[in-house]
Amino acid sequence: MSLDRLHNCFARCAAEGRAALIGYLTAGDPDPATSEKLLHVLARHADIIEIGMPFSDPMADGPTIQAASERALAAGTHMRDVFRLALSVRKASPQAGIVLMGYANVAFAMGFEHFAEQAALAGVDGVLIVDIPPEEAGDFDAALQAHGLHSIRLVAPTSSTARRELAAQTANGFIYYVSLTGITGAEMGDVDEIRVQTDALRKQAELPICVGFGIKTAQQAQAVAKFADGVVIGSHFVSCITIHQGDESAMLAELDKTCAAMRVAMNKECAVED
Repeated sequence: MSLDRLHNCFARCAAEGRAALIGYLTAGDPDPATSEKLLHVLARHADIIEIGMPFSDPMADGPTIQAASERALAAGTHMRDVFRLALSVRKASPQAGIVLMGYANVAFAMGFEHFAEQAALAGVDGVLIVDIPPEEAGDFDAALQAHGLHSIRLVAPTSSTARRELAAQTANGFIYYVSLTGITGAEMGDVDEIRVQTDALRKQAELPICVGFGIKTAQQAQAVAKFADGVVIGSHFVSCITIHQGDESAMLAELDKTCAAMRVAMNKECAVED
């Protein structure tokens, strides 16, 4: 079997006739200790865990994930905590895919080489930086590649044909298609149009196409799972923390229930229960 965990994740899901569930939580939210427990709950259900690196100006994120970053930073979360949390997930879930997601300032402040080295040591498989366009990603991509990490690209509904082609040429791991024009947590775009765009991307890239931003219900997840290789759910999972602040047990139970419902919905042979 390939040593590429992301490739293996998508291959397993394809063999089971389903899309991969990619779940996002912000590292350190609401605090590093609770965050570790939440990430382990997420890993019980998700094929790929997307760990957000908290940042003070998360411009691509909506209020829910912005608040998650604020809580994490207020709790004293540092990048060493992010790497420690990733490693904890890796040890407990050796087959899971792990992706770090965040903003360029975080990696730049550490130095690209050191960032990539620490990510690899933590068992991370890939990195998605939302504000480094493919035209400017050469140095960062080189650092990731040197440590065996995938560089994942975002493609938006407004991306030009040239930008999409460049993203397809330079990405590895998977391509993340943004289902809407806007920030995380907004309403998902029209499913039929998302399908058209996803099918078009398949003709440009020999990589799995995953769809995220705005997927909040089991029905939406099931609809997208019919044509995407992966479904990314972020704000909906983070909201489990928001609505149960101060009650760790309720927070963990709510996330477990919500993740399980999404996983069932994405199984094409199961009825939707929301």
